[in-house]
Amino acid sequence: MDKRKTRFFNTTGPCNPEDHYMLPPEERLVGTQLHRYIGDKLYWVLHAPRQTGKTTFLQSWMREINAGDEAISCYVSVETCQGVPEAERAIPVICDAVRRWSEQYDLPVPAIEDETPQSRLNSILANWAKLVAPKPLIVLFDEVDVLTGDALISFLRQLRDGFASRSVGKFPVSIALVGMRDLKDYITAAKGGIPVNPGSPFNIKADSGTIANFHKKDVERLFAQRTTETGQRISPEALDYVYGQSHGQPWLVNSLFMRATMRILDADSTETVTIDHVREAREQMIQARETHLDSLGARLQDERVRWVIQAIITGETDRLLGRTNPDVEFCMDMGLVEWNSGTGFTIANPVYEEILTRYLNSAYHDSLPSPKTWCWQKSDGKLDMDALLREFQAFWQNNSEVWERQADYMEAFPHLLLMAFLQRVTNGSGRIEREYAAGSGRMDLAVEYRGDWNIIEVKLLRQGRSFEAIMAEGIKQTLGYRDSFFPVHASREAQAPCYLLIFDRRPDKPAWQERIKWIDAEGLTVLGC
Repeated sequence: MDKRKTRFFNTTGPCNPEDHYMLPPEERLVGTQLHRYIGDKLYWVLHAPRQTGKTTFLQSWMREINAGDEAISCYVSVETCQGVPEAERAIPVICDAVRRWSEQYDLPVPAIEDETPQSRLNSILANWAKLVAPKPLIVLFDEVDVLTGDALISFLRQLRDGFASRSVGKFPVSIALVGMRDLKDYITAAKGGIPVNPGSPFNIKADSGTIANFHKKDVERLFAQRTTETGQRISPEALDYVYGQSHGQPWLVNSLFMRATMRILDADSTETVTIDHVREAREQMIQARETHLDSLGARLQDERVRWVIQAIITGETDRLLGRTNPDVEFCMDMGLVEWNSGTGFTIANPVYEEILTRYLNSAYHDSLPSPKTWCWQKSDGKLDMDALLREFQAFWQNNSEVWERQADYMEAFPHLLLMAFLQRVTNGSGRIEREYAAGSGRMDLAVEYRGDWNIIEVKLLRQGRSFEAIMAEGIKQTLGYRDSFFPVHASREAQAPCYLLIFDRRPDKPAWQERIKWIDAEGLTVLGC
């Protein structure tokens, strides 16, 4: 096996997915032409969400370049500048990083001249180019997205100052700036939100590329390496589930595989990995709230993220005004949101969807009364959804107004509280499948408990609409969701009970006795809340 392609997950060490991508990230680069960067002396940008393989690619490409005679390359992370917006402090730290990383990779270490921060980076890069001559110098700056304010502007201006003289022995012939976002977004932020103009400090970039997620066939190739090495196989249903839950996000793919083969099964087991193993691995991964997943929750406090995620949860994505909206672009660059012509705007994958939902409703979930106090279980242990939803109606009437005053995501508050309420019951004996129906003003839920399914649809009653109109629209959507969720030939499952919950969000909503409704209509139950 080609060692440069990174081995399969570490079967002896801890579960650390970001260190064990199995396919060369250069196979997944989009919009870049690596072979041109050295010969044509190009400066370029690589941006992609965290843990998609950027650092792995950079270090792999650096080693490949340095193994040949074409050039000298060095990876340099500027992450130590996080939270340092002043150029006077940040530029010396970046220069120290240049020396530290060059020494780590056994490359010539440039001297730092006694100059002002406004010219020190330019000077050290020029000195570095002299040291590696007669070979050209290539510098791969990682984590550039941590730079802000004057530090970012000074960093870019010094690179631009050296750009004109870039050549062997003079200045790096090619520089890559790598982070989560495209460079124009950093410049706009550093300039207080003012859009980039032609005179921006880094209008010299030649390309802006990104790293794509794995395709479905890539996921198959990943486990095929495991099969070759150990003989262990994976069922087609399990592979489909891994891809369906991750949408090919590399960290998630590797984490699901590793947990299924190293935690759910023994590391030396050759038992076939099934969909049940992967489902359990998914739940373990979510419960563990590993750093990558936990960091998603922190993003939800950003105001730019808040209104985009709320629009997706409530199904009102028409408010987002398309992919060119800066806040939407930001969420897509962060890897939180994706768009395609079939589904519109959605959370990037079902695992992220679950993580974000649990993060947002965790306060409600933890504060709800114990499920033991609810009359929601039938004598045979099955779920009595009628009783459970009547209990929810009572809880909503008694508590929602107080709880909503403390909510961060007020637009999505009904959805989040309902899901927290359901999760308190289903934990351990069931699961909730969610579908945020883009642009339809609704959210679909399928609740499984001990083998039985219930379909729940959530709609909001806004000012200017009537309850009757929303109910007629929602009944059609609910039955359509049930028919799409269950195969039409599965007659037993197709008869799963359906519930339509309509939350009155009008500012002049009527009194509670008029809002709380329970209506049987067209084979489903409509609840007014």
